[in-house]
Amino acid sequence: MIKQVCEPVLVVEDSNEDFKMLQRLMQRMSVQNPVYRCCNGDEALEYLKHEGIYDNPQTAPRPSVILLDLNLPGLDGRDVLEQLKQDSNFREIPVVVFTTSSNPKDIQLCYQKGANGYLIKPMNSEELQDIVRAFVDYWLETNVSPNGQ
Repeated sequence: MIKQVCEPVLVVEDSNEDFKMLQRLMQRMSVQNPVYRCCNGDEALEYLKHEGIYDNPQTAPRPSVILLDLNLPGLDGRDVLEQLKQDSNFREIPVVVFTTSSNPKDIQLCYQKGANGYLIKPMNSEELQDIVRAFVDYWLETNVSPNGQ
């Protein structure tokens, strides 16, 4: 089932290479959702709060899901996750952690802080394609977001 409305996705990823690979895979999958990117945790919070260069809600729309890397410069993904889930304005936005860390402590911590999913970036491009496909199928096509779409 394909959704009628293509809601925005916010990707918080500092690696240009990882972001470009994700973009290519999503394009191959014909994902219609607009994808916005922030390169660090501070920028992600500015985007969501419409501060700084993101002061216009038209150019920084509320995402239906956030794909969050953990190891970011400045404010890292763990801190971003914690701040989002403690803020009544943002806690309902699903946050899926997308990271190279397979450390059980990171996984447990992220779920304790309210992560809605945890995906480990594989080194193998075929495995990466499978993981991105699963993300797209569930979060962008199947799941009903908090605003009902």
